[in-house]
Amino acid sequence: MNNQQNPKAIIVIFGATGDLAKRKLFPSIYRLYQNGKIDDDFAVIGLARRPWTNEILRDNVEQSIKETNASKSDVDKFTSHFYYQSFDVTEASSYQGLNDLMQELEGMYNTNGNRIFYLAMAPEFFGTIAVNLKDYCLEMSSGWSRLVIEKPFGHDLPSARALNSQIREAFDEDQIYRIDHYLGKEMVQNIEVIRFANGIFEHLWNNRFISNIQITSSESLGVEERARYYDHSGATRDMVQNHMLQMVALLAMEPPIKLTTDEIRSEKIKVLRALRPIDDSEVDENFVRGQYGSGHLHGKDVQSYRGETDELKDSHTETYVAGKVMIDNYRWAGVPFYIRTGKRMAEKSTNIVVEFKDIPMNLYSEDDGNKNPNLLVINIQPNEGITLFLNAKKAGHGSAAQPIQLSYNNNGVHGINTPEAYEKLLYDCMLGDATNFTHWDEVAFSWAYIDAILNAWSRRTPDFPNYTSGSMGPKEADDLLAKDGFHWWPIRDVVQ
Repeated sequence: MNNQQNPKAIIVIFGATGDLAKRKLFPSIYRLYQNGKIDDDFAVIGLARRPWTNEILRDNVEQSIKETNASKSDVDKFTSHFYYQSFDVTEASSYQGLNDLMQELEGMYNTNGNRIFYLAMAPEFFGTIAVNLKDYCLEMSSGWSRLVIEKPFGHDLPSARALNSQIREAFDEDQIYRIDHYLGKEMVQNIEVIRFANGIFEHLWNNRFISNIQITSSESLGVEERARYYDHSGATRDMVQNHMLQMVALLAMEPPIKLTTDEIRSEKIKVLRALRPIDDSEVDENFVRGQYGSGHLHGKDVQSYRGETDELKDSHTETYVAGKVMIDNYRWAGVPFYIRTGKRMAEKSTNIVVEFKDIPMNLYSEDDGNKNPNLLVINIQPNEGITLFLNAKKAGHGSAAQPIQLSYNNNGVHGINTPEAYEKLLYDCMLGDATNFTHWDEVAFSWAYIDAILNAWSRRTPDFPNYTSGSMGPKEADDLLAKDGFHWWPIRDVVQ
């Protein structure tokens, strides 16, 4: 077995009794195991405050992978690699116990001292854990050690800097893997391929030929059980600072010299550095925030954000953001990147629409003067694929054109089993490939941009709720594009 492509390691999950571990991490590790992506020499240590045992953890792992319909013997063999330790992140004896268990398991499984520490818990403990791992020499081993951190990485730029300084006391930047699960999605990773492997697009990928780019990430769900976290975060911190700006960076970056982690990250950082800063007086002209009210969705009446729980009844937290992002560099000067994301919207969908400029004199426009611009649509979820909208002659008499679609649907390709984002990212981490994880500089530039918007909003009381559940957001978001002569492309029109 090739140990580079079938890596071996001990994976330590802080917060192993939580929702993330059960829904994402355990199934992802199982798929890697099932597909032969990781060596049989691996172990998973689950840590949390609950007084669980190895057996309780293994039962929970088994429950989390029951939909795979694996045989009982296969499941038992897999879960036998899981071990549990009751753990207090602030208690010295916990780290000593962890050290003893890791050394024991490294002898049992011959993992060459390779260690992943996955922090799947509240971010206020990230720094404490990192420092303690160093103090008790847990990050020191005969192999490699890597620290995986879930978002949010800080609450603003100053808190992100403080957290980064704390973590960097224990781990080098190349050991820190800041996970953004959007970067693990198959079609997000395809953005680079679509651009850099196709001359038909890359030669046109600039302000001479593109009029605007729209990025939509809409959810039909409300905050559900995440009310406490979400009210502290809001849509801007939860989605825009990380996922949305990462997609902007991938769409706008220059071609890297080589397809290496450092070169790709370098080009993304250049984009984030080139984001046009938003002055306080310009925030309301360029960004719209919203909060959902009650409405009707999927045949049911749903309540407002403030009606979800008593603690939200006077909340000014935004559940929707739309914005106009400008990039001040040679390639993109003058081209708006419109972003929108929100909860309780009409449909669950993430897509990118690249709208190309019309030709100077379109002889085949509709009789009523309407034009159908060429669009490149990248569907990230739920229907993964690419659609190119072209114009062709209508059947029958006359010379008017109508839009036609050339589509590639990833879901419909026989034999394709698109890896879950966490599965892909965990595997990348084990291989030491940090390309699809965020560098500190990306985090810092994103926060610097977002902080200006949040600071302006903090000084103004919003008129919430301002959009109906089941809609596509506030009217002001439509006006944001209309004043530039554009409109949002309806999801139903571009997602097939």
